[in-house]
Amino acid sequence: MSEAVTRDPGAPSPLRALFADRRLGAMLGLGFSSGLPLLLVYGTQSAWLSEAGVPIETIGLLSEMTLAYRLKFVWAPFLDRYDAPVLGRLIGRRRGWIILAQLAVMLTLAGVAFGDPARRIGWTVGFSVALGLAGATLDTVIDGWRITAAPVERQALMSSWAEVGWRVGNLVAGAGALYLADAVGWRAAYLLMAVAMAPGLVAAALAPEPERKAEPAPLDLARTLWEPIRELLARLGPLAWPTLLLVAGFRMPGYISNAMAVPLFKALHYSNSDIATVTKLFGFPVALAGTFTATFAVKRFGLMATLLFGTVFASSSHLALAILALHGDHGGGEFWLFATAVSLDDFAYSFAAIVLITYMSALSSTGFAASQYALLSSLCAVPGSLVAGTSGFAIAGLGFGWFFTATALIGLPVALLCGWVWRLQGRQVPAGVP
Repeated sequence: MSEAVTRDPGAPSPLRALFADRRLGAMLGLGFSSGLPLLLVYGTQSAWLSEAGVPIETIGLLSEMTLAYRLKFVWAPFLDRYDAPVLGRLIGRRRGWIILAQLAVMLTLAGVAFGDPARRIGWTVGFSVALGLAGATLDTVIDGWRITAAPVERQALMSSWAEVGWRVGNLVAGAGALYLADAVGWRAAYLLMAVAMAPGLVAAALAPEPERKAEPAPLDLARTLWEPIRELLARLGPLAWPTLLLVAGFRMPGYISNAMAVPLFKALHYSNSDIATVTKLFGFPVALAGTFTATFAVKRFGLMATLLFGTVFASSSHLALAILALHGDHGGGEFWLFATAVSLDDFAYSFAAIVLITYMSALSSTGFAASQYALLSSLCAVPGSLVAGTSGFAIAGLGFGWFFTATALIGLPVALLCGWVWRLQGRQVPAGVP
């Protein structure tokens, strides 16, 4: 990958560009709708599960309800190749799938709302898995729209505004749902989350449809699934396997850590409102600062240098959660230790996330945008998410403090791998890589 792709000193400021480019406004709204579902599948819902008395080991296993986010590469090629039923013909392939997925998210949120994890855990799991499937599909088609709607030199800016929208949606699904759960109960909170998807529908309706590269082809299962993978491997050439290994390991520490963050806060006796205030209200401007700091760093220092820094910074930030686990039980001044630790982790996470998004976007070709980005993001999620399913058992044996220390140490070999890929890339930039 050429560093020239990400260094653009003459680019307009992100705020000025937002008002000058219709695609960025649409990206903001679509990012919002993408940011709502994931926390409601497990992250925010883990507070509901804790209140319902579900054992910590089971809560850890239920992080696997987000399985669809790791497997979305399986059906992503069909979203690239075929139109959505009815809507595809009316408003275009990308936007048709986006609106269909948004409606599915709304319906499954309503399904989760009428569950009761204390008495009918099967109902909650079933609708949560369906919500994960709808949310993962929505992520996939929005990423496909983002990559095909703008040229590669605009992808860092598109990614930044997608992340801003995602963070706002995440704020609503996190702080909003937690505050509402304390005020009106979990059922009403989830129903209101379904209503909150409405701005995403408006953004999808107003977004420009990218130019179609090909008409729908006859169903060819093998070609549909294999062709995006073949093209990616051929284009990356000798750098393919080191690059894919880096993508697979980059977010492993974060996925493992995030699965047990809310259970840690509940174990330290913080209320839903406390958690919402610190992780979302305090965390929102902190995460935005991380997002735009990463955008600046990529433009100023280049993608690979920022990627290397991001993996070290993000994994080492978990040590703040380890300190919180040892000294942050609710009471008096410990609240500010809670706020500081979580804010540091949020800043580091958002910084690393935007760099990785930019990296994976540049690796994806426009002809297979949804397929290849879904493949890369699934590859990024699989290792950490699989290990995260055992995190409850790890905490039962090690305690929260040693658990978060261990997640920080996982980042060391990933940083070494990133440095190696950077060195290899300097020796040979494969033809066709943007």
